Amino acid sequence: MKNGQIWYDVDGNDIQAHGGCIIKFGNLYYWYGEHKGGPNVPNSKVERVDVIGVSCYTSQDLVNWKYEGLALEADKSDPESPLHPSKVLERPKVLYNEKTGKYVMWFHSDRADYQFARAGVAISDNPKGPFVFLRDFTPNKQDSRDMTVYKDKDGVAYLFHSANRNKTMNVARLTEDYTNVDGLFVSVLPDQEREAPALFFYDGMYYMISSGCTSWNPNAALYAECPHLMGKWKLIDNPLEGKDARITFYGQSAYIFEAEGAFYLMLDHWKPDSLRYSGYSILPIKVNPDKTLTVPWQEEWLGI
Repeated sequence: MKNGQIWYDVDGNDIQAHGGCIIKFGNLYYWYGEHKGGPNVPNSKVERVDVIGVSCYTSQDLVNWKYEGLALEADKSDPESPLHPSKVLERPKVLYNEKTGKYVMWFHSDRADYQFARAGVAISDNPKGPFVFLRDFTPNKQDSRDMTVYKDKDGVAYLFHSANRNKTMNVARLTEDYTNVDGLFVSVLPDQEREAPALFFYDGMYYMISSGCTSWNPNAALYAECPHLMGKWKLIDNPLEGKDARITFYGQSAYIFEAEGAFYLMLDHWKPDSLRYSGYSILPIKVNPDKTLTVPWQEEWLGI
């Protein structure tokens, strides 16, 4: 699987799982992402594809991916639904709640003009879906655009989302069932205009890789660190190494996942003129002895 290019499933079809996440449930890895397998909407003020839904793929080796269908489908019947094709559904992330036995999906929910800025939530009894839409809302009455969710080692989960019109990153604690925020939140990285957050924890430190706010155009990734999720995050530097590292290898951070004790960064390589053909990369993350991060470019993803 060549990094930076569109990838294919075991049936030879384009993998349509943009802005997504990879997470292991049982003995399978699940890849959830935006299905953008349609044409760009003509004459739109922003490059977009009508909402199709959230794809689900499964794999045992992180290379051979089987398409399991749409875990969350668009609602074509109701023009007012946040899942209607005319709306925006981006960056789906899924957690499993051991207490409720439910799989919980969060995503960026918006209108076509990107002025609605809400978070959406859906749940399922099965990781493959179907997920049932619960609501979309402004978490803690704050606008929410690019986002991710993160389950801490104690089982408490958090929503990280760009807020204040992308001026800050908000960290909001979720309720015990992971389907809402519980009212506790902090705004971090003030006036830094970061989006596309991706997180992991290693050796007493939380790390977050994020993107600047330049729409579909690539920019320099930066990472931040903090010993406490809701503490004062400190921006450090661009962790990427290799040609075009200053523009994130023409990509943007999507998610960080763990496999066999190692951490990997997922990138989307957006093609704004034809979003369905946007490619992917998976790159290894190295935590150095001084706790700095390095993410070297690799031409190919070989799995585990």
